[in-house]
Amino acid sequence: MSIKRKRRFHAEVATSSLSDIMFFLLLFFLIISTLANPNVIKMTLPKAKSNEKTNKQYISLSVTEDKKFYIDKQPVAFEELETTLMSKMDTEKDQTVIVRIPFNLQVQDLVDVLQIGVKNNLKFVIATSPK
Repeated sequence: MSIKRKRRFHAEVATSSLSDIMFFLLLFFLIISTLANPNVIKMTLPKAKSNEKTNKQYISLSVTEDKKFYIDKQPVAFEELETTLMSKMDTEKDQTVIVRIPFNLQVQDLVDVLQIGVKNNLKFVIATSPK
């Protein structure tokens, strides 16, 4: 006669470490998503009904509310803006300049920047945020 044990083996899955793994994954993706933003200079852009995205090579020209100018995150004085833009454009002839300017800045500030593009026959695009 064979003796059977009453204890059976029950498979268990340890789930206590899953919450730690999920936390680290969430933290990782949050950090990566902030690094993926090409424009670190924070500003409130004007609103538009339709937005288009470009896949072409571009140069980012940002103007802050206190009228500081940045070309690809590098600070530039307004007097040196034209020469710096032209030196960046010499490397690639078919580049577009994306102008990021706050919505509450005066129109004259935008016109001053756009006149540089008209004078040098550059392609300028104004960045907007969706409504």
